[in-house]
Amino acid sequence: MKEVPHNANISGLTVILTALTSGAIAGAAAKTTIAPLDRTKIIFQTSSKRFTYRAAVQTLMHIWRAEGFLRLWRGNTATLVRVLPYSAIQYASHEQYKLLAMRWNGLSVDSSSMPWRHRFAAGSAAGFTASLLTYPLDTARARMAVTDRSRYRNIIQVFTEARRCGSARLLFRGYVPTLLGQIPYAGTAFYTYELCKLEYLSRYGHDAPILWTSAFGALAGFSGQSFSYPLDVVRRRMQTGGLTELVSYDSAVATARHIYRSEGFIKGFYKGLSMNWIKGPIAAGVSFTTNDFIKDLLRRVIV
Repeated sequence: MKEVPHNANISGLTVILTALTSGAIAGAAAKTTIAPLDRTKIIFQTSSKRFTYRAAVQTLMHIWRAEGFLRLWRGNTATLVRVLPYSAIQYASHEQYKLLAMRWNGLSVDSSSMPWRHRFAAGSAAGFTASLLTYPLDTARARMAVTDRSRYRNIIQVFTEARRCGSARLLFRGYVPTLLGQIPYAGTAFYTYELCKLEYLSRYGHDAPILWTSAFGALAGFSGQSFSYPLDVVRRRMQTGGLTELVSYDSAVATARHIYRSEGFIKGFYKGLSMNWIKGPIAAGVSFTTNDFIKDLLRRVIV
């Protein structure tokens, strides 16, 4: 069976534009779906509070009562400002990295025989590229998620504060663990999703229906985040340093050392992982499935 990355009858520019569009829509749909859970997770990641499901529910209810139901989505506008370009770049660059890998392996159209290490590398490179180009937006979103409206009314105020302090470094805190974390996360996620789709195609002779692709995406998200979660915790602590705690972190190593000494390895670096096992697969399933659906729809309409 053949896995074709794009229709050979459309131009390279159209391929990139449709991939950017479908990726942006996929990211927005996924993040909006799990925004309340995401805000709750960040609150625990960036503090020394002990995570339990009961405490997570209490946090959600406290936000609802104190700030209103829609405030559960506080920071989601900042999330979308960041995730639209992030997801667009990630999916579009992944397709381009796959094409490079195909040429490297002497493949013309059929990429089903591409070595696993090249699939993994294409996913890792896509996540790395997207994070590198959109990181300040992720920092702004994290700082809004752990504060109330009295600190930041909108995303612009985050950037204004950084400019007033005269330090652009504020917006790049934690970028090293973020970029390192993308190697196992995006590589594993893209590889797992594609492997599941190819296995289904090989076994049944046709593309997987939407419910199956959603399940494949959920499995991909679960696999990817399990490998990279400790780096995600370090990133969030660095991004929000000085807001939820008196500690302001200067380096990834110092942050990791502080977390380990004050909270321990499991309770510190894997805090909130069980919630991520709920929201992560949901988000990944929505994202991968939406991207495939919109991209195929756009390319059918164009052709």
